[in-house]
Order: sequence, then structure tokens, then C-alpha cells
Amino acid sequence: MRKLYYSAVLYTVLGLAAGLSYRELTKANDFTGPTQLAVVHTHLLTLGTLVFLITIALEKTLHLTRGRFFSAFFWTYHAGLVLTTGLMTVHGTLTVLGKDTSPAISGIAGMGHILLTLALVFFFICLHHRLRPDLTATTRSEADERTEAAGLAADTAQRTTRA
Repeated sequence: MRKLYYSAVLYTVLGLAAGLSYRELTKANDFTGPTQLAVVHTHLLTLGTLVFLITIALEKTLHLTRGRFFSAFFWTYHAGLVLTTGLMTVHGTLTVLGKDTSPAISGIAGMGHILLTLALVFFFICLHHRLRPDLTATTRSEADERTEAAGLAADTAQRTTRA
């Protein structure tokens, strides 16, 4: 839970800093045209802050971090988001400064998008595993019993590994 919280805080700070740097860089260079810098802060705030705040809420109710694929989601998502927004920042800065940009920048940013997609696949697998008792139950009471049993089993396994 702590990693999720600090991730949300980190992307909030990065998103606000990206918005400030966009404003100051374009103002200092009298730039008024389109640039990718304009959307870096919204990517960081939305894909970073909001996604991790939502994940905190899901963790509180579904205990997502106990899932086998959660760590893969967490680190792949960070790598994809940092790669994507980092290269958007480079591309946008070069545009504002009037320098040529290489197609390689867009290609590497595309790899960041692929990592984000892979991370979302891991997330949905993890979510499916935590919701599986509810998804396969035939009645509501059966779903509650399965969810409770899965939670108790996970708590027992976690206590066993700590000992």
C-alpha cells in the first residue's frame, strides 16, 4: 500500500513540475505552436496519479498486492509511463527549441506505450484472480463465502511466510 501511495505522490509532483516547465519554457522562447510538452503533465497526472489512487482503493477492498502478477504490473507500468512521458518531454522540448526531432524518439515512446499495455494486461489478470470467487459464483451468498475463504487463505499464507 505504501508503494502505491508514494507512486501517486511522485506522479503528482512530476505532473505539476511538467506543467510548470511547459509554461516557462514556451514563455521564455516565445513559442506558441503545438508541442508534446502541452500534454506531458496531463499524462503524468492521469496515468500516474489517478491510476495509482484508484489502485489504492482497489487494494483496500480486494488486496491486489497479494496477487501473483501485481509486482509485474507495478514495475512494468512505471517503466512504461516513465519511458513514454520522458520521451514526450524530450520531443516537446526539441520542438520548442526549434531543433529537429528524430523518428527514433517516437519509436521509443511507442515502446513505452507497449509496456503500458502489457502492464494493464498484468493488472487485469491480477484483478481477475482477486475477483474470481465472485465471477464464478452462482449466488450472492456463495460469492461472499468464496471471497471470505480466499481472503482467509491469503492472510494465512502471508502469516506463514513471515514466520
